[in-house]
Amino acid sequence: MISIGKTIVSEELIKKHFSCDLKACYGECCIQGDSGAPLEEEEIGIIEDSLDEILPYMTPAGKEAVQLKGVFDYDEDGEFVTTLVEGQECAFVYFENDIALCAIEKAYREGKIQYFKPISCHLYPIRITKYSDFEAINYHQWNICDLALIKGEKENIPIYKYLKEPLIRKYGKKWYQQLEDEINSGRYDEILKR
Repeated sequence: MISIGKTIVSEELIKKHFSCDLKACYGECCIQGDSGAPLEEEEIGIIEDSLDEILPYMTPAGKEAVQLKGVFDYDEDGEFVTTLVEGQECAFVYFENDIALCAIEKAYREGKIQYFKPISCHLYPIRITKYSDFEAINYHQWNICDLALIKGEKENIPIYKYLKEPLIRKYGKKWYQQLEDEINSGRYDEILKR
């Protein structure tokens, strides 16, 4: 584990390689799983305030789910997650060439809103577990991302580099620089050889 401030970073983030391949997986992470995407409490208000701009990009089923249930739900641990359509796909999914994409991100890219998308989605396959004194930053292994591991290996992109932008969004440039400095210190060379 790598300790930086009040975070503990799994060594898998430097050891494993990853590069999302939407043409291979079709965005399955947005339409499979036991619950919606994890949400920070402050993200709920942001999504609610931006909903009028996001709705035009959503599917009819997604719009209906949000109108009935709101923009968030609770997972089995009582944590905030995005609403699902009939217990399956995220309500904010839309499809383009059979690929599941994010309506929130689409609204952002079209210049309609300032919010990119839930940080948990931006960080995936990283999942963060919050404890009283620190946050654990771990790799979440899911078989639907096996092809992303293969692509990442071919492109030689460690997870922490592939997810540089969302890690900086979450923790800041100084934190990310400390992570890089720690990785480049030589202390983890043996891990990288395994």
